[in-house]
Amino acid sequence: MAKTGTMTQGLRAAIERSGYYPALVAEAVESAVGGEPVASYLVHQETTFDSNEVRRHVTVLVLTATRFIVSHTDEQPADGTSPSPYATTSTESVKLERISSVVLSRVVANPESYTPGTLPREVVLTIGWGAVSRLDMEPANCGDPNCDADHGYTGSLTADDLSLRVSETGDGPDTVRQALAFAQALSEATASTAGAR
Repeated sequence: MAKTGTMTQGLRAAIERSGYYPALVAEAVESAVGGEPVASYLVHQETTFDSNEVRRHVTVLVLTATRFIVSHTDEQPADGTSPSPYATTSTESVKLERISSVVLSRVVANPESYTPGTLPREVVLTIGWGAVSRLDMEPANCGDPNCDADHGYTGSLTADDLSLRVSETGDGPDTVRQALAFAQALSEATASTAGAR
């Protein structure tokens, strides 16, 4: 990301700070962003423990004037398809008008003494654009406890494209601030896009 502009330089620095294959991640993000200026971004690294292996995953979210870009990079151990460890990186570019929801959940300690501007303990950012949905089904009933008729099924459909949890303890206060700023920028961008339709 050698393009000029403080936001692009900040994004590149955040990718490098994550320490997670920065050249690979930056190249994937740069090719997805193309020549568009970056309006906002969030870089989140997550480490998980799988049996006796440590696996890392990085998610990069980028907002431009017209698109929301999400990039995921995962590392994999050697397996039947590869004799050496490898990484998989993918990017998805979504037009802003396709984003149907931006949900930001905040977890705060001692809510009775909360003062505006206090950093939440953690935030969960959920973004939906209709690519992935979860269907929860259960048997339907008529409310009569003695009824044994088959009433079919009922269910709920939930958009579940991306959910990202960031905590002050695990990720640091700067990452929580960045998540809040990104969520606000994305909300504002999708609101202005909805008004233009």
